[in-house]
Amino acid sequence: MKIKIFSYSMLDTPVHRLSGLSKLICFLLLTTAIMLTYDIRIIVGIMIFSNIMMAISKIKLSQIRLMLIYVGIFLAFNFVLTYLFAPKYGVEIFGTEHILLNLPGDFDFTLEELFYLVIKTAKYMSVIPLGIIFILTTNPSEFASSLNRVGVSYKICTSLALTLRYFPDVANDYTAISLAQQARGLEMSKKASTSDRLKNVAAILVPLIMTTMDRIDIISNAMDLRGFGKHKKRSWYAARPLKGADHLSMIICLAIFVFTIWVRVFINKSIYYNPFVK
Repeated sequence: MKIKIFSYSMLDTPVHRLSGLSKLICFLLLTTAIMLTYDIRIIVGIMIFSNIMMAISKIKLSQIRLMLIYVGIFLAFNFVLTYLFAPKYGVEIFGTEHILLNLPGDFDFTLEELFYLVIKTAKYMSVIPLGIIFILTTNPSEFASSLNRVGVSYKICTSLALTLRYFPDVANDYTAISLAQQARGLEMSKKASTSDRLKNVAAILVPLIMTTMDRIDIISNAMDLRGFGKHKKRSWYAARPLKGADHLSMIICLAIFVFTIWVRVFINKSIYYNPFVK
């Protein structure tokens, strides 16, 4: 059974046809724009844009389901913990206080705090689709060539490309070993207690680690035999030249970035957009 998660999908879409370099530049421009502002209008706009790009990329839910589950858990914990450790942070930022729910001590839940938490959550929800699009629509080898073209060492680029390629292999190995161990009587279902299941995971992880180490050794030997690392530079078979669509995508993302800076400096005159002050 093949598990297609965190892996490049070879499809023919406008996003897939873009060069890895242009996608990297667009990703950096948009994520930087999100980091430089707390304006909910811009953040939501980028979120809508990124989700439209996901739809155009034809990314399936089965590819990102596990990722979305972990992200959802992280966002929920982040939302709650931010409120518990800084319940008045929104009031400090926006300078007003509209109490929605009276709670003991300093834990009154205010409209300003809710607005801040929504903005913070929206920032994550804007960045994550961009990362998903970049990873799932960019050939790892092309991604490595793109990083190398912007000055990153080709040794680091190659290591990163091999890591991205290895994610699906690890998932498939884990599934195969898990099924083999269960066929031998290892209980991994809800019938077993949580402690027993955690102990049984070790019976899967040990052979998985051994398999991984064997594969790393094979790849390392193959690269050494081919003289990897001998020269300071290398060529890339997967590199793509920039085309019109690449330049257009970079111009659009650059325009979004510049617009974000302009709104922050000349309209909001702050990193925050404050709807509570007229």
